[in-house]
Amino acid sequence: MMNAICWNARSINTQGSLERLQSLKKIHHISIIAILEPFTDKNQINNYRIMLNMDHAISNDNGKIWLLWNNDITYTFKESNDQQITGEIKHEAFVEKFIFSVIYAKCRDQLRRPLWDRMLQISTNDVPWCTIGDFNVIVSTEEKKGGVPYNMNKSMDFISVIEACGLIDMGYSGQHFTWCNQRAEHARVWKRLDRAMVNDKWLEIMPQTTISHLPSVGSDHTPLLMEITETTNQGINYFKFLHCWVDNVSFMDTVTSCLNKEVHGNPMWR
Repeated sequence: MMNAICWNARSINTQGSLERLQSLKKIHHISIIAILEPFTDKNQINNYRIMLNMDHAISNDNGKIWLLWNNDITYTFKESNDQQITGEIKHEAFVEKFIFSVIYAKCRDQLRRPLWDRMLQISTNDVPWCTIGDFNVIVSTEEKKGGVPYNMNKSMDFISVIEACGLIDMGYSGQHFTWCNQRAEHARVWKRLDRAMVNDKWLEIMPQTTISHLPSVGSDHTPLLMEITETTNQGINYFKFLHCWVDNVSFMDTVTSCLNKEVHGNPMWR
């Protein structure tokens, strides 16, 4: 198993945020920590690496994404820009290597387009791929609460990229929204801006991957805990359910069609 934390900390240089990460690392045996918006000079990353007891650390050019990891994984840097860091990971517990992209997208939709272009390029690799982070955009009106009604036109580019890249939202456990503007109740807005998505190749190798929305402390974003387990059981799995299936418009029709099929045999088989 390999565990990772991705958190838009909105400043790592406060005592509460640092202690929060130190506690999460100890509790969940974290191998990878991705910090978004550390609000600290990237030249300080090595000091925080030491305080978090991590073995390695890198930052993207603008210092908005920090990635720290331990020696139980081998990390090979591939590319970065002002909205993402992508690298290849080999964990000692897994046979397969995989691509891991940490995202911190721009707030304005037109500024996110270079990120979508890079994701389309990365998706052409025929290897397991996970992309995780703050995408700064939602995919449905159910992912926002409060404020003015959401204009879905702002999300169409993102939705198109998800489909073109063959990405599947991993779903989550915990609270529904990952960000809150923390204003007074009448002006408060919640959104699900942070998520993890994987390709089919990832699901073939590591279908037990789970995402948990941890309580937000010291930030307006919730940390994402990613727990990755490689498939070792080669037996028959009779049932598997991925929450993302229920978002497909044909889901209920497919279920109904299957349930209505005539099946012959003993009662237990039927």
